[in-house]
Amino acid sequence: MIGRLRGAVAEISEEEALIDVGGVGYVVRCGSRTLSHMPALGEEALLHVETQWTESAGMRLYGFSTREERRAFVMLQNIQGVGPKAALSVLDVLPPAELASAVAREDKASVGRAQGVGPKLAQRIVTELKDKPIVDGPVAAFHAQASRVPAAPSAAGEAVAALMGLGVAEAVGRRTVEQAIGRLGEDADVAALIKAALQEIGR
Repeated sequence: MIGRLRGAVAEISEEEALIDVGGVGYVVRCGSRTLSHMPALGEEALLHVETQWTESAGMRLYGFSTREERRAFVMLQNIQGVGPKAALSVLDVLPPAELASAVAREDKASVGRAQGVGPKLAQRIVTELKDKPIVDGPVAAFHAQASRVPAAPSAAGEAVAALMGLGVAEAVGRRTVEQAIGRLGEDADVAALIKAALQEIGR
């Protein structure tokens, strides 16, 4: 199994990099974040690699800038419904430390920003990664402590509560508020979320 590659960058595409190691070119699939930090063509790159084998595709290499990214990639794929593409998408929007923080806060909305990750899968990721060592050292201790501190009411939570007060079913309230966050962004205030959610319900 290949665990690391060091070689010259020969090609870079939207999803892959070709790394020349002693005259042998290795095709490595990477997330957009990793590819954006790749050295220029001809320069040396160091990638931490996860090797996977399937009957349909044969051997595939997935490359990461750090060991923690590689470990998070493996942990994500241990969750039902998360394949390599979804795992890379999650790490594109949330590097390991930010993923650990989102899990500690039970912030499924942040995880759900990843392409191909819906609300149910985001919830499953947050639930199953709880108390898992996504990052090491003091950062991990910080996030472990944060997970034991009750979170302040979020704008999304307040908006859902307000909708329920208006007679909207909780499931409908949560769904429409999540859709509102997707359109308005995570910094939207409670009033804006309620207004957008009500517009969605009225359609």
